[in-house]
Amino acid sequence: MVSGRKEQRPVSISTSTHIHKTYLRPEAYTDIHQQPIMDVIDPILSIASEIYALVETVKANKKRSQRVCHRVKALDELLRSIKKREMGQTTADVKRALGELSLTLTSAKALIKKYTSATWVKRILKAGSHEDEFNSVNERLNDAFQVLSGALQVEQGNVLHQVFELTSREKEDDADRKEDNAELQTMLLQYMKEQQEKTDAVLKEMESVKSNVEKIVALLNKPSATDEAIRMIKPQELKYECPKKPFMTTSSSEVYKGEYRRFPVAIKRFIDPVNTSPSLSELRKVFNKEIETMRRFESPNILRMFGICVQDEDGPSPQYLIIMEYCEKGSLRQVLDSGCKLSWTTKASMCRDAARGLYRLHHTEAKSKVHGSINSSKFLVTTGNIVKLGGFELSKTETSLRKATKDKEIRSLCYSSPLMLLDINHIYSTQCEIYSFGIVLWEVATGSKPFEGWSNTEILQKVGKDKFQQPLPNDCPEELGRLINDCRHYDGFQRPFAGVLVDKLQSVVAKLEE
Repeated sequence: MVSGRKEQRPVSISTSTHIHKTYLRPEAYTDIHQQPIMDVIDPILSIASEIYALVETVKANKKRSQRVCHRVKALDELLRSIKKREMGQTTADVKRALGELSLTLTSAKALIKKYTSATWVKRILKAGSHEDEFNSVNERLNDAFQVLSGALQVEQGNVLHQVFELTSREKEDDADRKEDNAELQTMLLQYMKEQQEKTDAVLKEMESVKSNVEKIVALLNKPSATDEAIRMIKPQELKYECPKKPFMTTSSSEVYKGEYRRFPVAIKRFIDPVNTSPSLSELRKVFNKEIETMRRFESPNILRMFGICVQDEDGPSPQYLIIMEYCEKGSLRQVLDSGCKLSWTTKASMCRDAARGLYRLHHTEAKSKVHGSINSSKFLVTTGNIVKLGGFELSKTETSLRKATKDKEIRSLCYSSPLMLLDINHIYSTQCEIYSFGIVLWEVATGSKPFEGWSNTEILQKVGKDKFQQPLPNDCPEELGRLINDCRHYDGFQRPFAGVLVDKLQSVVAKLEE
């Protein structure tokens, strides 16, 4: 798998506390800072001990669970080193990092616990994909290690550092995945066989089980899109759905469904780019530069870009194409507008997936990178309701191909944070983007369009000046509703960071699955 993440990158510290049972706001930090360090660390060590005990009883995904346990033990040693320090030697940033680590370990415990129960098979059949959960937990553990090891000035050659070294970690995770998947496939097929031998009373249920098992086995054997390099693609490598008919058309492009190296893809063809496009050499230069950037954003919850293709490049009218992952259900907004009934478990899972994509974007660079235009149309949905963040990939390449227009779009202010509404010169930041993301989460929870029928003037008055929040449904799970409201908080300082959202939403999903 190609990976361009920056090794040992800095981590933004979010505003959580050390108490893993309750999500506290930043104003509670004063209490944490005044507590003895052992009172901060002991609850975390307690969760770690629970994880060690759970791993001994895991029935599936044993290698990945054991790998998580191994990395938690490495952090355990760091925590005990911090615990030995004097009170004045522990910084506020370290304590904040400890607070986030508590959330991550709670999420890891919930993940491992799923595979210790007798009902783990049914959970997998119902949930479909479980790959991303382990990836997310391991990323968060790595981020915690970077902050805490930095605070203790752990040397690069340290044994603990080797546990989290990027290259070896990716090889370990890939080996664990393959071994777990092989064992899981055998166990699932054995489970299917045992179910088929039951009486006629459960025959109807068995048909459903068989269908689900076949889907999971196919998923386990499915090639990974991230194994494909982002590159210049030859025209003969593309297959189009026949007849060639675009499923989406804009003022500057047509988008077709096709296939590339067995992957279903969306093929965007730019309309009449001849007068505005750069030379092929200039295009390659821009594209190659963007490849390096895109490799750092590789994630199961970020729309995969495969590359660009130029047809008839030596002819009088070359065709310029961008090849990207095809998401069967379209945009998140289209799914919500379709009228389909989504359970709260599915809604929470979709929110978690979206948060994972945003987290990878915000935390890949040393300096936080923002999307700049978060809304429900920028998230795409695949079969199984997996959500992926799109709308920013190969943006410079696409800009060079898109036909210029002088038309200015009047943009709705419904995704703008209160400070952006009140001050046109306010600098856009991750806090502003979390507010926009909170509006998207509200859309998932309600199925509605935000501030539908409102004018920009009304939004400015109600949101910017009156601090108004549109209400959530009465049956919205309490913890999910609290997170959505926190993202939409009037004060940007009170909004959680994307990493905290990933951990908290994972806990929400685990509770709803139970």
